[in-house]
Amino acid sequence: MEDGVTRREMIRMGTLSMAAGSLGGLITLEKAIAADDPKTRDSGAFSAKHQPRPLPFKASKLKSLSEKLITSHWENNYGGAVKNLNVVEAKLAALAKDKDISPGIYVGTKREQQLRLGSMILHEKYFGNLGGDGKIAGDIKEAVSTSFGGVDTWESEFRKTALGLSGGSGWVVLAYDLHLMRLENYWSWDHLHNLPASFPVLVLDVYEHAYHMDYGAQTAKYIDAFMSNVNWEEANKRLVSIRKAASGLMS
Repeated sequence: MEDGVTRREMIRMGTLSMAAGSLGGLITLEKAIAADDPKTRDSGAFSAKHQPRPLPFKASKLKSLSEKLITSHWENNYGGAVKNLNVVEAKLAALAKDKDISPGIYVGTKREQQLRLGSMILHEKYFGNLGGDGKIAGDIKEAVSTSFGGVDTWESEFRKTALGLSGGSGWVVLAYDLHLMRLENYWSWDHLHNLPASFPVLVLDVYEHAYHMDYGAQTAKYIDAFMSNVNWEEANKRLVSIRKAASGLMS
């Protein structure tokens, strides 16, 4: 999927060896491999068993995004979200059994769960759509052109939206909207916001932790680097899967 190298081959080459040792018990190599199996994800509400997924590319091979930046982002921000999600789910498991718990207290914990879960999912989509050559092709190219009137028009709006978040925080997402039956760019101020009935096709992290180590306040240069590393093959697979699922729902 990335430069002809499979995830397990990259694991053997040691992509995760440094990360596994530096997360202080949050992740081990074996757990990272297990987390790559979708069956390990559907373990029920309050499971508190989430594990970080391994990077689907070799961090040192990205263009204009340093290995140090990517490793730190994966370990600390994404890994931290996964760890905190497990803590919150364990807390919810206990609170759910408490008949005297205040609904206000409980819903505050539910909000925290959604915040951490949103961060985990968006980070996985973000890392998942990196590692490519930045050249759009396939069904996704046609869909972008149809929805936006051209790839250049789409990219201009995508970049403009991302730049509007510079100096702050948030995400920019190219999503397929099942209500409108088309692609749409939207922004998310944090991990709680999303467009209803939409599914991410391409995700850009515009939190400063995603680029400050390499680019400081130069958000535009980071966006350039991101675009040059987009794995459009992965984005295309997501679009095809979403459309297939939508077709099944509509039939």
